[in-house]
Amino acid sequence: MKGAFPNRALETCYRRCRLQSLTPMKRHLHLWTALAALVLALPAVAAEAFTSGPGWLEFPAGKGPGAGKHVVLLAGDEEYRSEESLPMLARILSERHGFKCTVLFSHDGDVINPNNGASLGKPEALDTADALLLGLRFRKWNETALAKFDAAIKRGVPIVATRTSTHAFAGIPKESAFAAYNWNAKGGFGKNVLGETWVSHWGNHKGEATRTAVEPGAEKLAILNGVGQIFGDTDVYEANPPSDAQILLRGLVLKGMNPEDPLSERSKKNADKKEQGVNSPAMAVAWTRVVPNAGGTKNRVLTTTMASASDLKDESLRRLLVNGVFWGLGLEVLAKADVTPVVEWKPSKYSFNMFHPGLKAEDFAGVLPPPVTAPPAKKK
Repeated sequence: MKGAFPNRALETCYRRCRLQSLTPMKRHLHLWTALAALVLALPAVAAEAFTSGPGWLEFPAGKGPGAGKHVVLLAGDEEYRSEESLPMLARILSERHGFKCTVLFSHDGDVINPNNGASLGKPEALDTADALLLGLRFRKWNETALAKFDAAIKRGVPIVATRTSTHAFAGIPKESAFAAYNWNAKGGFGKNVLGETWVSHWGNHKGEATRTAVEPGAEKLAILNGVGQIFGDTDVYEANPPSDAQILLRGLVLKGMNPEDPLSERSKKNADKKEQGVNSPAMAVAWTRVVPNAGGTKNRVLTTTMASASDLKDESLRRLLVNGVFWGLGLEVLAKADVTPVVEWKPSKYSFNMFHPGLKAEDFAGVLPPPVTAPPAKKK
């Protein structure tokens, strides 16, 4: 289906115009008022070209350094609202930088359902992917989807991975050719490709936010062009990337949930049962690595354990992910990439079952409904 309206209010306005054009003269004032609103919105309408279907949303290539490259964004997590953040990033990459972008969701038929870990819309889009951007958690796709994902990895496509993508897969049957992707199979895809799997909440979940510090020696790396200090309202994950990783940013655990809060001074035991201060040293929250794969090629990987939808209100974090796509593809990283959301974007807070119910893929192309503030009531 072809999209033409940035939000449903504008579409309603347009359709009302058509109806009112058939009503008596005394109602024509309303017609002209509605038409004026439509004309004022025409630039936004013109920029709204997209296609969509059950569980997928695609923005066409445009002019810019990304022209000719196809980025596939995989949205599938129950908690951190990747179904909201990845379409926003796709529009930035497409309309501001020229990439063709396809977002693949977890879904039930036409309706987006982040809780359906077995589903992936339009997996054939992976066949032409030049780069992947992941927002995944505990997925268990069917063999066809997993095979297409695996083939993309073996082609050597670059990967930008966010938050829970360190534990992207769980529950893939033992007899599957892709069972080694499960997070609890010696670390799975996260440990072996990205550089870390799920370990623990290092900061207190929903109680201690994150502020970043650049790793000494990484300050002049191109991937950090235009990236300042980042604040995220998610907590720091425990993470120890391998020795072949270039750490970019460390996450300072704060005492509270505000950007100006002081650093936490508490200590806790790490995965090795050793007591340490939560900021002594601070955990890595962003790193790169270049990883050989079973296909005989190599994947350039950017991983960040930040990037919930709410974290991505931070401009520098959005820029880090966009820079990661450029870096991964071997394109010159812009001095300060434009990462302004194309439409108004107010993400929902992270939490289980706090997703917008009943929305289709096309609904994530424009302005979303107000953020969900409470999970749906349980059926009696």
